[in-house]
Amino acid sequence: MDSTPRRSGGGVFEGIYKLIMRRNSIYVTFVIAGAFAGERAVDYGVRKLWEYNNIGKRYEDIPVLGQRPTEE
Repeated sequence: MDSTPRRSGGGVFEGIYKLIMRRNSIYVTFVIAGAFAGERAVDYGVRKLWEYNNIGKRYEDIPVLGQRPTEE
């Protein structure tokens, strides 16, 4: 016989299991929403890093690109 007492309070992971992973429909919804939010966060971070590293080299940063001097 095992004389060690069992914990009945659970923990963080058991709470997450009861909240999210118990039903398959909720779990799949959580995974899809997490993937969408993660993709948006990574896209935002990479875009900001790209803009920071290419200041002055982008088309938007060149004010006279495509403009000809006016002849009067």
